[in-house]
Amino acid sequence: MEREFDLIIVGGGPAGLTAYIYAARARLRTVLVEKLSPGGQVLVTDWVENYPGFPEGISGAELMEKFAAQARALGLEPVLDEAVGLTPDGDLRLVHLAGGKTLAAPTVIIATGASPKKLGVPGEAELTGKGVSYCATCDGPFFRDEVIAVVGGGNTAVQESLFLTRFARKIYLIHRRDQLRATRILQERALSHPQIEPLWNTVVTEVLGEDRVEGLRIKNVKTGEESTLAVGGVFIFIGIKPQTEWLGGTVALDEAGFVVTDSETRTSLPGVFAAGDVRAKACRQIVTAAGDGAVAAYMAEHYLAERRGA
Repeated sequence: MEREFDLIIVGGGPAGLTAYIYAARARLRTVLVEKLSPGGQVLVTDWVENYPGFPEGISGAELMEKFAAQARALGLEPVLDEAVGLTPDGDLRLVHLAGGKTLAAPTVIIATGASPKKLGVPGEAELTGKGVSYCATCDGPFFRDEVIAVVGGGNTAVQESLFLTRFARKIYLIHRRDQLRATRILQERALSHPQIEPLWNTVVTEVLGEDRVEGLRIKNVKTGEESTLAVGGVFIFIGIKPQTEWLGGTVALDEAGFVVTDSETRTSLPGVFAAGDVRAKACRQIVTAAGDGAVAAYMAEHYLAERRGA
């Protein structure tokens, strides 16, 4: 067991890297655990146009490299391993890693993020960032005057379809059932919108295209009829999955599995904070994740100061 830390940050996306920067500047002995490489899901985001300070936009990989470079300048040497457990042990919080090591510190920031649920069909992974998207706010402006598709039938899918009407000239709303699951008022707005055409009882079986999305292969689940739909992009909103399985019930989660916190990122377990997309909240963007990371590091610093009587 390694005990020399004040703070353990689990997750190296925008929230985790920002938390590290703030914690390092506060002179906290901090370790960051990331199972892949620092940057998180933003690394596979083709282009980011809504992060302040980059009026021309910036690739997701370049933006996260800037985050990581700033953290490295403050001493970041990430532990490349996967967190598989969190347990309290007196005043310490233990983070157990897949490689067998256990890290111990009085404070932990959970920044493991959330990932969109995938369709799992051919072409989806290959064309992610090339017309396949899971974020209308991030990518909608790239589809001005195009014909696109949205997959899903819940509140998020319908809300994002309405948002995308600002850019796309036509939107096919693809749902596997014969009615939407969204709230009634959202259904009414979408189904009466001249740019939105629902495709009922329909599933996507393949995303078509070479370098960019060119269409979808779709299937009617009632008739079995298959056809091809020409679109320039597809937005998939069938749910998101927070990366919280490893927590093992040590902190409170909401019904969807997101970590419940107060407005200052405190979880139900003292000394443990949550930041970024893993946290139960309304808006999940790079800028809000970074803000969460700053708050969580600040709160961890104050938690430690209170314990020391400072």
